[in-house]
Amino acid sequence: MKEDRVKIEWPNGVFSIANVGGDWLAEANKAGISIPTGCLTGSCGACEIEVNGKVVRACISNIPKSNKLLHKVSFSYDPYW
Repeated sequence: MKEDRVKIEWPNGVFSIANVGGDWLAEANKAGISIPTGCLTGSCGACEIEVNGKVVRACISNIPKSNKLLHKVSFSYDPYW
């Protein structure tokens, strides 16, 4: 059975192809992006990124399937952090 794959556009302008269910931190690293981390359990929020406008915690979230077949990733900004 063929694995589902999605295209990802990273903040540095790099595009990559990743498996649905893959790890955001590992895929970002392959694309030359360093996502900050803290606790690695989803509690601190240091690893928050925006995927198609929705904030996710990269350390505990997997790459979801997308109807658009493209995920646009940007860094989340918290003015209180």
